[in-house]
Formats: sequence, structure tokens, C-alpha cells
Amino acid sequence: MINLGVCPNCSEVHNVGFVATRLAGTDGVSLEAEKWAEVFEQAGFNCYYLAGELDTPAERSYAIPEAHFHHPAIQDIYQRCFGVKKRSIRVTEKIQRYKVLLKEHLYRFIEKFDIHLLVPENTLTIPLHLPLGLALTEVISETAIPTIAHHHDFFWERQHFLTNAVWEYLNMAFPPHLPSISHVVINTSADNQLSLRTGISSTVIPNVMDFENPPAAVDDYASDVRASLGIDDGELFILQPTRVVKRKGIEHAIELVHRIGRKAKLVISHASGDEGYDYEQRIREYSTIMGVDTRFVSTIINEERGLSADGRKIYTLEDIYPHADLVTYPSNFEGFGNAFLEAVYFRKPIVVNTYSIYQMDIKPKGFDVIEIDGYVTDEAIRNTIAILDNPERVQAMVDRNYAIAAQCYSYRVLRRKLINLIYDSIACGV
Repeated sequence: MINLGVCPNCSEVHNVGFVATRLAGTDGVSLEAEKWAEVFEQAGFNCYYLAGELDTPAERSYAIPEAHFHHPAIQDIYQRCFGVKKRSIRVTEKIQRYKVLLKEHLYRFIEKFDIHLLVPENTLTIPLHLPLGLALTEVISETAIPTIAHHHDFFWERQHFLTNAVWEYLNMAFPPHLPSISHVVINTSADNQLSLRTGISSTVIPNVMDFENPPAAVDDYASDVRASLGIDDGELFILQPTRVVKRKGIEHAIELVHRIGRKAKLVISHASGDEGYDYEQRIREYSTIMGVDTRFVSTIINEERGLSADGRKIYTLEDIYPHADLVTYPSNFEGFGNAFLEAVYFRKPIVVNTYSIYQMDIKPKGFDVIEIDGYVTDEAIRNTIAILDNPERVQAMVDRNYAIAAQCYSYRVLRRKLINLIYDSIACGV
């Protein structure tokens, strides 16, 4: 492999700086940033990280509490600019004060680690953290530092961002139109909308998984997953591998489990997270109404194995997936669909709602899945039962899906597309 991290006309090693509000845990942005960093490292770069929360190596990390969107001051700014409260001169002053603070930290980060290339991860896309986006935009403008901006989902894709008091900031920095920035989006719809709305051209690099290296076999540690989750012998394990947020459409999974008429448990892997707990309460109530045994197990699923506060074993998603009989993914909207790729990677049959990005970018590849289109139909129930009752059909389905994903969504695809951007960004003289 060509060592792109070393300048061809000198011996200097290039350092790349990832910037985000959070690079920790199992959210989509953190997971994809980790994959990008792996590719950068393979290409000869040294990777460094700035964010409000980090689980990256300490010697390569620059943590700033004020960079997290959960910081109280940043939460207050967000609520006054996008919530029921109104923006005032004091809110503007607060935005500017934190922008200046974060600019100072960004300059220190660049100087401390001798950063040659910046990779903002969604910080110039979703305005959860206005001061950070503004600070980053000004630093890029002032330094002309080569930048590859990785955009996961834009503010115009979320209804609650469209009523706001900060249009001038959104137009300036989410995302900015600057000559030293190469823009990357994760689906063709975002590519089209970015161009139409801003005149910015971009490169589409989808989310990926390491399909070149299949998952390892279940080891002794993970052999008791079904028992730990309370799933009896002969009982179906149906996995909903998402957070508990409204756009995930978990009601559809509950209805599906109810209507297939088999003894089963629906296991939801992640917590409610950043969007409150009202929807989780709704899902608990709906499960009771439908008579579905739904398990919320986020306290025993983490990115690393260990023990919970009450002494229970903690498993990773990689431990959980192999034991599932079926994966439900009934989302109403997704920027791409990491859980879809995960289910394919672990060779599991999938029930998927035909959200727009699935329709445009994923379905045309030819994946073999059980589809619903906004609601659970009799046909979807028949297809689900037929697949659950036919192991040979399941094997053919999952093998086909894995082969397609290995061709379209592997690290090989990421390396090929990212290398072209790296060449353009770090060419000598930039």
C-alpha cells in the first residue's frame, strides 16, 4: 500500500486531526470515525482527536468539556436557538464567547500535534453545537488548512432544526463553502441536496464494515448470551439493534413479533440516549398492549466486555448478534443504516422498513430482505414466518447479502474513495 502519510518530496509524516463533539461509544458518527482513522493509519498517517468526550488513546487525545453538546452552556444555547425560548443579545454574546474559547483550543490542538489535515465529523453538519461549528469554520478559513469534512446528516433533514433563530450561522458554517474543504456525504440524497441548497459539490462515501474479515466464532465468554437475556430454549431471539428514538419505528417490530404468533423476545440493544425518554415509555406501554416480551438491555451491552454495577456480565454487540434469529430494522429515516450492515455482516435475516436512503442507495444493490413499507402487512408476516421455518432459505439469503455488501460496503471501497481525497488534500504546496 502507498504510504500517503509521508510527503513524496520530503520525509515529513502527515498528521490528521479528527474533530467532533463526541468520539466515544457506539453511535454512528463515532463508529465511522474509527473506521476512517483505521484507514488513515494504514495509509501512513498519525491520527489525533479533539472532542468533548473521547475514548481514543490518551496520548493522541485533546479533550475539551465545552466541545460536548451536553455541556450545560451549549445545551442552553441550543434550547434558546432551536427550542421554545427566544434568542437574545445575551445568547449571541454567549455563542461568540464559546466560539472564541473553542477557537483557541483548536489552534492549540493543531499546534500541539502538528496537524496537517483536519477531519470534522458531523461538526459542520448538525448544529447541536453552534459555537464549535463556527469556531471550526473560522479556523479553516483563517489557516486554509486542508480539510475533509465528513457529513453524516444535515440540519435540513431534521424537522426540529428548521424553526430556528440562527439562520445566518447555519448558512455560514453548516456546512461552510471554503476552498480548502473537501466535502464527504454518506448517501446520494445528501449529495443532491447539498449541491442544490449550497452549490457545494461532494463525494459520496457510504458507511462500511470490514467484510474482508468475517466475524469470529462465538467464544466461551459469549456462549451464555441467550440465557443472560432470559431467552428460553425454543424461543425466538429477535434483535432491534438501535437506540430507542422515535425515528427507529420500533412499534413496527413489536407488531411484527405479536403477529408472527411464536414464543419470542424482542431485545432492544441501545438506550434512549440524547432525545429523551418519552418514546421509551411509549414503547414499553405498546409492548404491554400487544403482549410482546420486550427487553431493554443497554445496561449490559457496551463497546467493551466487563461487569455492570450490579455484577452482570457486559457483552459487546459482536457478542449479541450471532445469537439472534432475526433482526428488525423498521426505521422511518436513517442517514445510511449501520445496523443494516451489521445484520448483513453477522449473516442474519433482516426485516427493514423502506426508508428513503434504503430505497435510493441500498435496495438497488439487490439485497434479499423482508420489507415493510410504512406498516406491517400480512405479506410481511407470511414472509417472516416462511423464512424462520426454512434454514436453507435463511442460509441462501444471508450468504447473498454478505457477498453484495463485501462488494459495495467494505473497507476496500472506503480506502479507494478516501485515498483520492487524501491525494488532493495533502499534495505538496497546498
